[in-house]
Amino acid sequence: MWTKFMAACLLLAAGAAQAQRITPPLLPPMPPLIVVQGAEQPVRLQSLKVDAALGGGMAQTTLRMVFFNPNHRPLEGRLQFPLLPGQQISGFSLDLEGKMRAAVPVEKARGRQILEAIERTRADPALLEQTQGNNFQLRIFPIPAQGTRTVELTYTEALNREGSNWAYRLPLAYGELADGIALRVTVAGAAAPQASGSIGDIVFARSGDGYAAQLVRANYAASGTLKLLVPASAEPQIYVQQFGGETFFLAEIPLSEQRTPRALPKVVGLLWDSSGSGANRQREAELLELDRYFKALGNAEVRLTRLRDRAEAMQRFRIVNGDWQSLRTALLDTVYDGASALADWQPQSDVNEYLLVSDGLLNYGGKKFPQLPPRQRLYALSSAVSADTSRLSALAERNGGKLVTVQTDRPGAAAETLLTDGVQVRGISATGATEVLTDDGQQGMLRVTGKLVAPAAHVTLDLVRHGQASPLLLDVSAQAPAHPMAARVWAGRKLHQLDADYELNRAAIRRLGAQFGMPTRETSLLVLERLEDYVRYDVPPPAELQAAFDALKSVRGAALTQRRGKQMERVVQQFEQKLAWWNGSSPKLPPKPVEREAVAAGAWEPMRPVPAPVALPATAPALAMPFAEAAPLQRAPSFGASAPAMRFVEASDAQRAAAGAGRDKSAGEIAVSLKRWDSNAQYIARMKAASTDQLYAIYLDERPSYLNSSAFYIDVADLLLERGKRELALRVLSNLAEMDLENRQILRILGYRLLQAGQPDLAVPIFEKVRELAEEEPQSFRDLGLAYAAVGRTQDAIDQLYEVVTRPWDGRFAEIELIALADMNALIAAPPRKVKLDTSRIDPRLLKNMPLDLRVVLTWDADDSDMDLWVTDPTGERCFYGNRMTPQGGRLSLDFTGGYGPEEFSLRRAMPGKYKVEANFFGAHRQVVAGATTLQLKLTSGFGRTGSHDQMVTVRLQGRGETVLVGEFEVK
Repeated sequence: MWTKFMAACLLLAAGAAQAQRITPPLLPPMPPLIVVQGAEQPVRLQSLKVDAALGGGMAQTTLRMVFFNPNHRPLEGRLQFPLLPGQQISGFSLDLEGKMRAAVPVEKARGRQILEAIERTRADPALLEQTQGNNFQLRIFPIPAQGTRTVELTYTEALNREGSNWAYRLPLAYGELADGIALRVTVAGAAAPQASGSIGDIVFARSGDGYAAQLVRANYAASGTLKLLVPASAEPQIYVQQFGGETFFLAEIPLSEQRTPRALPKVVGLLWDSSGSGANRQREAELLELDRYFKALGNAEVRLTRLRDRAEAMQRFRIVNGDWQSLRTALLDTVYDGASALADWQPQSDVNEYLLVSDGLLNYGGKKFPQLPPRQRLYALSSAVSADTSRLSALAERNGGKLVTVQTDRPGAAAETLLTDGVQVRGISATGATEVLTDDGQQGMLRVTGKLVAPAAHVTLDLVRHGQASPLLLDVSAQAPAHPMAARVWAGRKLHQLDADYELNRAAIRRLGAQFGMPTRETSLLVLERLEDYVRYDVPPPAELQAAFDALKSVRGAALTQRRGKQMERVVQQFEQKLAWWNGSSPKLPPKPVEREAVAAGAWEPMRPVPAPVALPATAPALAMPFAEAAPLQRAPSFGASAPAMRFVEASDAQRAAAGAGRDKSAGEIAVSLKRWDSNAQYIARMKAASTDQLYAIYLDERPSYLNSSAFYIDVADLLLERGKRELALRVLSNLAEMDLENRQILRILGYRLLQAGQPDLAVPIFEKVRELAEEEPQSFRDLGLAYAAVGRTQDAIDQLYEVVTRPWDGRFAEIELIALADMNALIAAPPRKVKLDTSRIDPRLLKNMPLDLRVVLTWDADDSDMDLWVTDPTGERCFYGNRMTPQGGRLSLDFTGGYGPEEFSLRRAMPGKYKVEANFFGAHRQVVAGATTLQLKLTSGFGRTGSHDQMVTVRLQGRGETVLVGEFEVK
C-alpha cells in the first residue's frame, strides 16, 4: 500500500488554498514526502516505526509516524493517500497529552462538521475520511509551531499469490528520517519467509509458532521496498474469529491457475477515460495490455468513445490481422482534460463487448451508468493508483464482466484475464452459515467468508471450471484455528457488495463502518481532545473514556431539543422585523462607529473604529472607470416570462394577494453595469494576445504550471466563453471537480459558475454533492434550492429553502433564514404554473413575499473568513455592517464573520442616481495558508416581481484589507 502512498506524493498540505491532485502523471522514484503549499518550510516526517504481522494470506501493518513542523505558526495538516484493492484502514490514533488516543467511528458528514467546529475553539481534533473510491484524507489540527504530532495508522490486506508463496510488500520510500526507522515483522507458520529489499539484511528467527525479525536504522534515508515471500499451504485453510458477539469464518482455497480461452468479440466498444485525472493512469502499461488483447482479436472493429465532462463523438477503427496502429496513435494523441462523467454514453446493440479504461472516478453529471443486456459484457481496465476499484468492479460485474487491474510488475497478466476465463462462482448455498461471500478467485486463490449461525456449517459453491460445472463442498467448524483478521475480511467483502448500489445501501454502509470502526463512504474515524466534546456532539468515546463520558452526559440536559423548539419562534420574530422594515414602519438606526476585530491567519488583531463614511475612500476606483456589461443569467422558468431588460413588470393583483405581498410601484428603469474580473496572472496576457484557434492549445501548454489553481481554470474558461468556445470553456471549468476530492469550497465555485454560464442541469448534481458533504451548513441547502429553481423544479427548491428555516444552525450563520425566506417567497409568488405548489408544511406566518427594486447577495468560498458587502447610494451614504439601515430604505443583513455568507442588501424603492457595489476582505481566522478568495455577487432588479432580472459576477480578493469595486447601477 505505502509504495502507492508515497508514489502518490502524499500531501500533508497545511491548508492548501487550492486542491492537490492525488497522483502525478507518472510515479517518480523518490517524490517529496510532504508538500506544504505556501508555508515557509515544509512539514517533514521525523521518524517512522513499522509493525507488520502476517498470518495465512492476510497481513496487518501499523505505521507510527512523527511529523515535525519547523514553522513559527501552528498548521492544519492534510494527508491524502490511496489504498490498493484488498487493503482496508482498521485503526487510527493521535497523540494527546503524551498518550495515543484511538479514533472512533462517526457518521461522515457529522465527523467533518465536528472537526471544523472544534478547530475554531483551538482544540485538537483529527479526522480520517474516505473521499472517492479508494482515496482517503487525514486531517490533523494543530501541528504545533516548531513541534511534533504523532499519528498511528493501521491497515489490513489480503495478500496476493506469487507461485506457491504469499507476497507481502512494504514500501520504504520515505526519504531522509532524522530519527531513523524501526521495523518489526512477525510471521505465523512453520516455514521461514524470504526477504529482499534495500533496507538491509532481514534475519528471521523462530518465535513461538512462527518467525520474527527486528531492524533499527538511525539517521536512515529510507528508500525502496521490502518484499517478503511466505510459503503458502497447498491445502484449504479455514479460520474463525469472534467479533461483536458473532462468529466469522474465512476459508482460503488454492485453485488451479490454468485459464481457458474464451470466445472473443468482433465489435468492441472502447470507452477511454480522457478526463484530467485520466492523465494519472499508467498509460504505457495499459497500451501494452491492449496490444496483446487486440493482436489476439485478429480482425475486429473498435468503436472509440472518449469520456470526460461529456462524451465525444464516436470514432471507428478497423483491426486487421492484429494491426491496431491507427487506434494506438489516436490513444497516444488523447488530451486529458475536464471532469469525469463516466456515465455519459449510450450502448450500441451491435457491440459485443465494452472495455472501460478508467480510474473509476465519477464526479460530474447526473446520469446513471448504462445497463447492458445479458448478451453484452463490460470489462473495466484500471492502472491508476487512486482508482475507485469498488465502483469499477461493481459496474463490470453487473454487466457480465469483471475488473482487470494492470500490474506493471506482471506485464501481460491483464491481457490474459481479458482473453481467458478462469474459475467462476455461479452460486452459493449454505446450512449453518449466513451471508456467505466470495472473491473472484484470481491468482490461484479463492476466499470464502461468512458468519456461522451453528457450531458447524456446510457450504456448497457452484463453480465453473474450464466451462464445466464443478461443485465444491466446504465444511466449517467453530473450533477451527482463530485468526485476528477473519472478521475484517468479511467486512471488506460485504462493503464491496453494498458499494455496488451505494445510494440504496447508505444506511447499511454506515452501520458496517460503525461496527468495524473503519472509514467508508458513510463513516469516518474521529479523535477529540476533550471529554466534553464527546458529550456535546454525542460521539461514543474510546473505551478508556466511557465511564467519564456516561457520568458527564447524565448531567447535561436536553439542550439541543430546547434549541430546536426555539428555532421557529426566533425566525418568525426576525421575519416580522424585516416585514416592518419593508412596510416602512421600522425606525431608522443612526450610523454609529463599530469597534470590531479584524482576523488574520493564526491571530486576532484589533482594528480602529470604522465610521460610516460619506465620501468615497481614496482607494476606491473612480466612478468613471469603464465597465464591461455582464451577460445576463438564464432565469429559471418559475420566475415568469422575460420582461424588457431592467424594467420592472408588476405581477397581477391576484398573484400578489395569493402571496400576501400587496402592491408596490416600480422605481422605473435601472441600468446595471458589473465590473468583469480581470486577472493579472502571467498567463492572461499571453492568452489574450492569441488567436481564438490557438487559445486552447496555449491553455494546455500553461496548465502544468497551474494544476492546483482553481483561478487558472476559471480565468481560461472566461476567455474561452468570450471567444465563443462554449464547449471547451465548460470542459476547462469542469476541471474544478477533478482537483481536491470532496472539497466543498471548490465544488461551490464550480456550481456557481455553471449557473452563471446557463448550465443549471450540470450545477444541480454538484450542489447535491455539496449538500451531502456539508449538511451542517445552511448554504448547502440554499444553493441546491436555487439550482433546483433554475431547472424548473420549484417544489424541490421550496423544500430545500425551507430546510434552511427550520434547522438550528451555528451562530456564525447569522440571518441566513431570512435570506432563504426571501428566495422561497419569491418563488411561491411567481406566476401560476401547471403543478400546484405544496406549502402546507410552511408556517403561514412566514408566507409573505417582499418585492424589491434591488437585491444584492454576496457569497464567497473561504470558510472562517469575513467578507463585507458595501453599497453606496446616490447621496454618498454607504450601507455596510456598521450602518445597516440607510435613510432611503436600504437594509443590509447581519454581518457574516466566520462563514461563506451570504450577505444581502435589500432596497424596496430605489431613488434616482448612481449606486456603487463593493466587496471588502475584512479578515480570516484560519490555520491554513490560503490564496485568493473567490466571491460571487448576484444583483437582481425587480426581485420578487414578474420579469425580475439577474446578473452575476465573480471576483477574487487576495488578502485582508483589499477592496474591489464590483459594479455600479443607475436608477433613472
